Amino acid sequence: MLLGSLWLGGDALPVLDGAVLVDASGKVIAAGPAASIDAPVGVRGIGGPGSWIGPGMVHAHVHLAFGTPAEALRGGLVGVRDLGAPTTRALDWQTRTPRQGATDVSVAGPLLTAPGGYPSKGWGAQGFAAFVDSPAAARQILESLARDGVDLVKVALEPSAGDVPTLGQLRAVVDAAHAAGLAVTAHALNRDMVHLALDAGVDELAHTPTQRLRPADIERLAKSGIPVVSTIETHYSGTPTSPVLINAAAFVAAGIPLIYGTDLGNAGTSPGVDGRELQRLADAGLGWFGALRAATQGSGRAAGMRNHPGVIAVGAPAELLLLPADPQQDKKSWSRATAMYVAGRVVTQPG
Repeated sequence: MLLGSLWLGGDALPVLDGAVLVDASGKVIAAGPAASIDAPVGVRGIGGPGSWIGPGMVHAHVHLAFGTPAEALRGGLVGVRDLGAPTTRALDWQTRTPRQGATDVSVAGPLLTAPGGYPSKGWGAQGFAAFVDSPAAARQILESLARDGVDLVKVALEPSAGDVPTLGQLRAVVDAAHAAGLAVTAHALNRDMVHLALDAGVDELAHTPTQRLRPADIERLAKSGIPVVSTIETHYSGTPTSPVLINAAAFVAAGIPLIYGTDLGNAGTSPGVDGRELQRLADAGLGWFGALRAATQGSGRAAGMRNHPGVIAVGAPAELLLLPADPQQDKKSWSRATAMYVAGRVVTQPG
């Protein structure tokens, strides 16, 4: 039985003296105030005063070429979504069903871009990009990715580093992806690229844009109903007037869903839960528990993810963390899990 301050996830209020009882099959059979749970004789409690129990954390924007699934797991993540890697490497990381002792990994494969476009001339020179130069090429690439079994598709709209696909080419990508049952996320950091992505019908923005959006831009994005992966800390300029902070706050005010992601691979990022990104989400208007929801229910339901409800529910497979301290007070506690379950499987336990 896990003991500590308990947050069941979603809109639940925290329980100071809480407990979660998990049976041998990995199913949650009781969760709530510790005094209300009648544990079987011989069941040992772990954790206790000062410990914290919450749903498993999920990361919606990583590049595992710059960190490993094992490092992500040690950093407190039950699931990650790789948004850009050569297909063969991505498929090596991918998990179709949870593995014992492993974090769950969804993958997008290479970034789709114009010939010579981002990121093919920089960090992604070795197979991280696939080139779309016509609607026919878009359909061919999508057929190949679908056969390979990727979980979603990513397009790169970065004019500062080369050409970007035309609207016709981008629509062909989206149409072919949707026909294959795949969602499309877009790297789009400025106003023009955000509008291009929306014109093409993408399903998600992979970053909070770094150019300040106008009220009309915010309104259009809100009407689209698509979520945005946060990546605020990565693009934060260090001042309260940082456009990414202003955009994130405007998204929250407009009801645009922000989900947790850091864009692992950039300077200052590391595998595992990043308390700084959670704090940026909280400061954008979500508050602390809103930030946690963005990293549990929000990212757990992101396109291509699976098996991650983002709540601790009686009768469901356990997917949770027992931390040695409240993560709001001790941001490093995410990497020191006392116990951890991924889809009902124990991956860390004391001793």
